[in-house]
Amino acid sequence: MTDIQEVVARVEDLKDMQSMPSNVQETLEIFIEELSDPDTELSVRVNTGASLLDQVSSDPNLPQHIRTEIWNIASQLESVEK
Repeated sequence: MTDIQEVVARVEDLKDMQSMPSNVQETLEIFIEELSDPDTELSVRVNTGASLLDQVSSDPNLPQHIRTEIWNIASQLESVEK
């Protein structure tokens, strides 16, 4: 079982990488805000986060090593206890 804060921490680390395109950084910032919102039901946050990660992973300017990390985070997000 994964904690939502673990996922957020990984995305925060990833977002600050130098090779990260600025549009992807913006989307990851939205991801962090959405997942950190305590007023939204956890299942909604997880589904929204999964959608944002899917959107990011299809960016053609994303370096392959970052795309792989996005997929790993998406897998971790799926294991969050809803």
